[in-house]
Amino acid sequence: MFGSVLVANRGEIARRVIRSARRMGIRAIAVYSEADAGLPYVAEADEAVPIGPAPAARSYLDVRAVLGAARTTGAAAIHPGYGFLAENAAFAAEVIGAGLIWVGPPPAAIEQMGDKINARNLMERAGVPVAAGSREPVGDETAAIAEAERIGYPVMIKAAAGGGGIGMSAAGSEAELRAGFATARTRAERFFGSSDILLERYIERARHVEVQILGLNDGRVLALGERDCSVQRRHQKVAEETPSPGITPQLRARMLAAASRAGEAVAYRGAGTVECLVDTQAQDFVFLEMNTRLQVEHPITEMVTGLDLVEQQLLIADGGDVSFAPDSVRPTGHAVELRVYAEDPRRFLPSPGVITEWSEPSGPGVRVDAGYTLGNEVTPYYDPLLAKLCVHGDDRDQALRRARAAVADFHIRGPKTNLAFHTELLDSDEFASGRYDTSVVARLRP
Repeated sequence: MFGSVLVANRGEIARRVIRSARRMGIRAIAVYSEADAGLPYVAEADEAVPIGPAPAARSYLDVRAVLGAARTTGAAAIHPGYGFLAENAAFAAEVIGAGLIWVGPPPAAIEQMGDKINARNLMERAGVPVAAGSREPVGDETAAIAEAERIGYPVMIKAAAGGGGIGMSAAGSEAELRAGFATARTRAERFFGSSDILLERYIERARHVEVQILGLNDGRVLALGERDCSVQRRHQKVAEETPSPGITPQLRARMLAAASRAGEAVAYRGAGTVECLVDTQAQDFVFLEMNTRLQVEHPITEMVTGLDLVEQQLLIADGGDVSFAPDSVRPTGHAVELRVYAEDPRRFLPSPGVITEWSEPSGPGVRVDAGYTLGNEVTPYYDPLLAKLCVHGDDRDQALRRARAAVADFHIRGPKTNLAFHTELLDSDEFASGRYDTSVVARLRP
């Protein structure tokens, strides 16, 4: 096994990777910006290297600085976490070109899945269901109107090179399409360096369900179960659960099989996610996108499978076998993840500030993956995710009861947090029933 890994990330995911690496006897190296020098992950690493000022473009996104830190510390491998450089195929290729081990899928797989139009076309050829949509980038507003008429309203407007819900919007008419198209192009160019846009048929009252995959070195791609990610604000996930309460065992089996085919189509290695939209009325699904990295919500899959997904990533990157029998995975119980953000719980606007109180919940089935603690400052430079509150139970009812108690026992002062929103979500009849969709937050916050 390689002896050291540099974690090219920050906050809770850096802390998470460091924990598994050290347990495996691998020296864990952190990098940090000037704004993050006091965060827990920096102190917990075996070695930590400053890589620049607070803005991400001058630190965590600075390829030269990250590779320089790996070189000066003698790191054998680089784990990108999620976000920042995690799905940057050129960076992955540079890591490999520098003689380092890349803890992620092959750069070719990242590149193939990074462009949503190319990914759609590839998945369709692999026999994975896709929604009616663009096979080529939509060049201008006139072309968008013609394409929308071919697909049929309502349509979803997306940045072809994007992710994280940035720039996405739904259009139910030509007027809404004109407005949404202009905004999407502007944001796509700003955030992703490409103004390419695609249109897809918008499924109303849909659920967003993703499948955790793990590509092995023998060519097999395992599907380790699904997660329901339908609780979203601004097309960004806020809460997840596994298994999804909105699909039948028959649909689940079809989705897992399709996810394995999707991974095999790009010779996938390591951890990744195949995201789908589920039509709850028809009990059918279509491919949405593939995330070629570890997901934010991976802990709940770990809770129901008993696996350490970071450990498996490191083992696969080293060229070896995983630590479990591939045919033995049988998810048990139910798990819920609530993303705790430093944000206003009603308008969901970021709320930076110094943390003056921090008290985490504990107890049976409770896990907190936190990036901050008492005295840390939440700055405006990065995503305001403070922690992931994860709860496991024997069944969904027990998991929700434990989640309600854990939210009540999580005390944070200083920045505003969305804990009050999670209380409201867990107490809502729609969520508690399990019969919700991607519009549930809009109905709670009209």
